Amino acid sequence: MCSATLGIVYLAGMTADDLSGDTTQQTRDVLAKVDTYLAKAGGDKSSILSATVWLRDIADFDKMNAAWDAWIDKSAMPVRATVEARLAGDGYRVEIMVTAAA
Repeated sequence: MCSATLGIVYLAGMTADDLSGDTTQQTRDVLAKVDTYLAKAGGDKSSILSATVWLRDIADFDKMNAAWDAWIDKSAMPVRATVEARLAGDGYRVEIMVTAAA
């Protein structure tokens, strides 16, 4: 879901479309989707204010974090929380929610 209100973009429920990948691949897929939605709203990853990451298994943190670190704009690091959670289905390994300036 994507919503923009008063110069703020809210992206929720961002999951990979291809659930056959591991945590690293699913994270890359989700981040590509985030890029697409932010571009449609006139922003990019440097405009992210905060992010929440849910992992099916917190043991996969390093895999998710490596993909995140390779993707994020190091000059505009947002605050981020990462937690383990039961996701919508067994194939989902990562879900990301982002709030960004538009």
